[in-house]
Amino acid sequence: MFFYFLLIVIIFQRCVELFIAKKNEKCLKNQGAKEYGQKHYIFMVMMHVCFFVSLLIEVPFFAKSISSLWPIWISLFLFTQIGRIWVIQSLGTFWNTKIIVLPEATVISKGPYKYIKHPNYLIVTTELLVIPLMFKAYFTLICFFILNQMILAIRIPYEERVLLNETNYQTISEFPRFLPKLVKRSRLK
Repeated sequence: MFFYFLLIVIIFQRCVELFIAKKNEKCLKNQGAKEYGQKHYIFMVMMHVCFFVSLLIEVPFFAKSISSLWPIWISLFLFTQIGRIWVIQSLGTFWNTKIIVLPEATVISKGPYKYIKHPNYLIVTTELLVIPLMFKAYFTLICFFILNQMILAIRIPYEERVLLNETNYQTISEFPRFLPKLVKRSRLK
């Protein structure tokens, strides 16, 4: 029962995210933003849909039970949800599931973006690990972890190229993130 409840919550959450993304897309395009990466975006969407289908097949049909480590996995899952809200709030109208870039925009470097370049991808990757682990869905875990990494290997470099060409990302991307205290101040100027 918990499995179905969690899936319904996640699917509802994804629908809310798509609503926010569509609203932000319209706002940005009205300001002259351009969309990039449409060719690989469809594969990303298909991968996420198939992830849920795979869970719906593997867990009930192979009588998978909840892991004895479920308190750890649910805690990590809840932590990712806090991270997701932080990402969406930090980016505001710039947040989207698509690559939509407003030329000459100032890239956001606050919130989680102050510490890591692509926190949303880290959050999604964590979810793709934690949700299957919670229900011992190891086939789904392995398949979709690999598929996600393949898609991100295309998407992240593509997104960074677009940001470098269209925004002030160069100045932001030079700032070392994740371990900023280990870098001397003179290098940051």
